[in-house]
Amino acid sequence: MTQSKKKKRANRSLLLAKKIIIKDGGTAQGFGAPSVYHAVIVIFLEFFAWGLLTAPTLVVLHETFPKHTFLMNGLIQGVKGLLSFLSAPLIGALSDVWGRKSFLLLTVFFTCAPIPLMKISPWWYFAVISVSGVFAVTFSVVFAYVADITQEHERSMAYGLVSATFAASLVTSPAIGAYLGRVYGDGLVVVLASAIAMLDICFILVAVPESLPEKMRPASWGAPISWEQADPFASLRKVGQDSTVLLICITVFLSYLPEAGQYSSFFLYLRQIMGFSPESVAAFIAVLGLLSIVAQTVVLSLLMRSIGNKNTILLGLGFQILQLAWYGFGSEPWMMWAAGALAAMSSITFPAISALVSRTAEPDQQGVGQGMVTGIRGLCNGLGPALYGFIFYIFHVELDAPNQTSTRSIIPGPPFLFGACSVLLALLVALFIPEQPHLGLRPGSWKKHSSPHGHPHSLRPPGEAKEPLLQDSNV
Repeated sequence: MTQSKKKKRANRSLLLAKKIIIKDGGTAQGFGAPSVYHAVIVIFLEFFAWGLLTAPTLVVLHETFPKHTFLMNGLIQGVKGLLSFLSAPLIGALSDVWGRKSFLLLTVFFTCAPIPLMKISPWWYFAVISVSGVFAVTFSVVFAYVADITQEHERSMAYGLVSATFAASLVTSPAIGAYLGRVYGDGLVVVLASAIAMLDICFILVAVPESLPEKMRPASWGAPISWEQADPFASLRKVGQDSTVLLICITVFLSYLPEAGQYSSFFLYLRQIMGFSPESVAAFIAVLGLLSIVAQTVVLSLLMRSIGNKNTILLGLGFQILQLAWYGFGSEPWMMWAAGALAAMSSITFPAISALVSRTAEPDQQGVGQGMVTGIRGLCNGLGPALYGFIFYIFHVELDAPNQTSTRSIIPGPPFLFGACSVLLALLVALFIPEQPHLGLRPGSWKKHSSPHGHPHSLRPPGEAKEPLLQDSNV
C-alpha cells in the first residue's frame, strides 16, 4: 500500500514538473498548453479522411484484384500489420526520448501518404498501404501524449474520449464519401480526403504543442537510447517474464484478432450477404459510431468509477462475445442492428485496457507500454483479415456475388462465431489479471535483459535494481 502511494506521489510530481517546464517556456511551439483536445483533433482528422474512402477503396480493390479480392486484401493488411507490429515498440521508445510531436507528424504523414495514389495508380496505392504499416501506429503516440498530460485517475476518461473520437470520425465520413462518389465521382472523394489529411499535418506542425518537454526527457540527462528496449521480440521476451503484462497482451491478442477481421469484411458482408442497401450500410455505420461515442465516454467513465478497471474490461469482453455470436447466427437484417448495439458497448474494452497499461507502466515509459499493446493490435490487423477471408473460403461463403440468400445455412457467418470463441478465451485469461496491479520487483526477471549500465529511461540511481516495464507485485 505504501509503495502504491509513493508511485501516485511520484506521478503527480512528474506531471507537475512537466507543467512548470511548459509554463516557463519549455516548449515554444503550438497553441496553448498540451491537452487531450489536441490529440482528439489529430485522431479525428486522420480517420475522417480514411472514412471518406470506405466505399471507393472496396471498388478499387475489386477492380484491381477481380479474382482474388479478399485474398489480396488479407495479404495487403497482413504485411501492413506485421510492419506495424515490428515498428510500434521502436516508435514508442523513440517518442519517450525525442518527444511526441515529431512522431505524431511522422505517423500521420506516412499513414495518409497512400490516399492521393488511389486514383493515380491503384497498384502503388496498395503497395504504399502495405509499407505504411511501419508508421501506422498513431494511436500508440497519441495515448502516450495523453498519458504525459493527465493524472492516473483521469486517463480512463481521456482514453475513452480518444477512442470515441475515432468512432465519431466514422459516423458521417463513409456516408459522405459514398454520396460524393455517386454524384461527383471517386476522384473528388480522393481529393477531399487528401486535403483533410494535409490539414491534419498542418495542424500538428502549427497548433500541437509538445507534451514531453526536452528537460523531462532522459536524453537531456545524457542517457543513451536503448535499441534493445525497442526490439519487438525483446519486448515479447519481457512480456513472458511478467505475469501482468503477459495476461494483458494475451487478452488484447485474443479479443482484437476477431475484431480486426470483422472490420475488414463486415460492411461488405452486410451489403453482399445480408442484402443491405448502400444507404443502410452508411446508416448502420453512423448509428454504431454514435452509440460507441456514448459508450466510450459516459458509460466507460461510470463503469470505471463504479466497478473498477478490471471488471470494465470483463464486461466489455462479455458484450463482444454476445455481439459476435449474434453476427454468426443472425440471418435477418434486424439481428444485425441489434448486435450492433452490443458492438458499441464492447468498444469500452480497449480504452479500459489502455488505462490499465498506463497505471502499471513507469511515468517515463508510457510510449513503450502503449507501443507494445499497439504493436499486438497491428499484428492482429494483419492476421485477422486473412483469417476471416480463409474461414469464409472454407465454408464456401462467396463475398463477391450479391445477395447470396440461397447459400445461407444455420451459421450464415462462420468467422464471427469463431471470433466469439476467441473472445471467450480472452475473457477467461482476463479473469486472472490482478485487480490492483502496481510496480513490484520480480527477482531475476529484469537482469536477463538489462544492460550493465541499467535502463536508460529509469529515474533511479544507476546502482539500483531495475524493474520490468509492467509489474505484478502479487507474483
